[in-house]
Amino acid sequence: MEKYLDFKNSNDYKLLKTPAEIIKKGGIVVFPTETVYGIGTNALNIEAVKRLYEIKRRPLNKPISLLVSDFKMIEKFTKNITEMEYKIMKKFFPGPLTIILEKNDIVPDIVTSRGSTVGIRMPEKEITRKLIEYAEVPIAAPSANISGNPSGIEIEKILDEFQGDVDYYIDGGKSKIGIGSTIIKVVEGEIKVLREGIITKKEIEEYLSKEG
Repeated sequence: MEKYLDFKNSNDYKLLKTPAEIIKKGGIVVFPTETVYGIGTNALNIEAVKRLYEIKRRPLNKPISLLVSDFKMIEKFTKNITEMEYKIMKKFFPGPLTIILEKNDIVPDIVTSRGSTVGIRMPEKEITRKLIEYAEVPIAAPSANISGNPSGIEIEKILDEFQGDVDYYIDGGKSKIGIGSTIIKVVEGEIKVLREGIITKKEIEEYLSKEG
């Protein structure tokens, strides 16, 4: 039987240590972010990530982004970050933005579908960052829905969709934004938008032009 934590009206972050330990050990946890709910596990555990793909019914050729809690974690799991990429992250992290960076060898190939890059996001929602911090590993975390279905923004619908396949659910109330993060990649000094979200290309470009 999966476990459930009602965190809608709580700020006792120590309660997150239990699901964080489940993630660290390769369990599957559904949790809130400011965009949509995520379903995630220890990104460094290959068998756990395989199970995540199976539960989501997600094609193995579709990479999974990593959620991180701080810049130290970004620098540990990626490499060759450019000045422009740093500027973008320092402005828009934490927040509803995913940036594609060159991965370090420590990131398993299954996460990136054998690609050399990985999506990185530092969520704005403190529940999520504390969960990652307590887990002490990046979380491989697509949206909490069966592939092809709408992204989950309320725990009740997600519970129905996954039933007993998930080890732990964290209920943080309805997602504030309700759509996935903007996904970008910097290519030869230009911003390429791979998925539209609440942060726009124009907003990023205007910030960079002011910064020089």
